Amino acid sequence: MKWYLHVLKNYATFQGRATRKEYWMFVLFNFIMWCVLSAIELITDMPPFLRIVYLVAVFIPSLAVTARRLHDIGRSSWWYLINFVPVIGGIWLLILFCQRSEVTANIYDTDTQAS
Repeated sequence: MKWYLHVLKNYATFQGRATRKEYWMFVLFNFIMWCVLSAIELITDMPPFLRIVYLVAVFIPSLAVTARRLHDIGRSSWWYLINFVPVIGGIWLLILFCQRSEVTANIYDTDTQAS
């Protein structure tokens, strides 16, 4: 929860770096929230209103943490667009997100934490 709130505090901060832990904890909490909201909508037999509101609310923070994660491995934010290449793009992006942080300073930040 700490990492999720940290990402939300940096709502639209596209500069800097995000560690693997920060990124994957955000993704995990998003998945859990999506499942909870889906269950609520299924139980109450309502349209997907809650999920749509949640999706809109976390859209920009998701893009921001993704850009910072790519910066952490020394890649430009534009690498996110590889996701739009069918099949291969999503797999390649997953591999990038699983890589270790750059230990040395890169052009995006001078943070030297490795995770």
